[in-house]
Amino acid sequence: MVARKNILITGASSGLGREMAIQFAKKGRNLALCARRIDRLETLREELLAINPSIHVCIHSLDVNDHDEVFKVFDYFKNELGSLDRVIVNAGMGKGASVGTGHFAANKQTAETNFVAALAQCEAAMGIFRAQNSGHLVTISSISAVRGFRRALTVYAATKAGLTSMTEGIRIDVMNTPIKVSCIHPGFIRSEINVEVEKVPFIVDTEVGCRAIVNAIEKEKANAYVPSYPWVVLHWILRILPARQLRGMS
Repeated sequence: MVARKNILITGASSGLGREMAIQFAKKGRNLALCARRIDRLETLREELLAINPSIHVCIHSLDVNDHDEVFKVFDYFKNELGSLDRVIVNAGMGKGASVGTGHFAANKQTAETNFVAALAQCEAAMGIFRAQNSGHLVTISSISAVRGFRRALTVYAATKAGLTSMTEGIRIDVMNTPIKVSCIHPGFIRSEINVEVEKVPFIVDTEVGCRAIVNAIEKEKANAYVPSYPWVVLHWILRILPARQLRGMS
């Protein structure tokens, strides 16, 4: 397996991105971290260097919906570290409501952040990887990508399905090259995006969930459903579950 020393993570100021940064720091990886909240990134950098003083941690503010800035920040990180070995497209959001209930602005924001901004990140990362003829693109999708869901998950699930499909297309495009492409589908992991949701089946805390995500990323498989229990099996069941039963779950 190729060693991925320099890792870029978007949406790194909180939730899954923050915890992934901590776990990669423990593994001795250099980190390029971006998010909108620079104050949180500064605090995180101090924490990471306390964990492992031998690593290099670069930070930069970034709103991934500013697409031109995505390319500039990714290039900045590449120049700072000399190369980018892995880019984790993690930034996302979960706003929204049932379609047609007066919440178009929230649904639109989720669609733009989770898909269009993800496209910008993939474009920026793959441009660098193609020039290097090496690299590992990782997209963080969701178990919700396998089916349509109702209420607040309707648009969110659609964006994650789109991200999964786009990731597969990118992978096929660079098949048999030194560039690897992985799509991670986390199950229910407690983070800031779902902190107000009380009843969620099979939910795990952020540290446990991110440990499974990081382990899956390191294996560089095309697709991973994590944590493996129960999602390796359950994602197949979700695909064939009758809609009326799916309605009762969401």
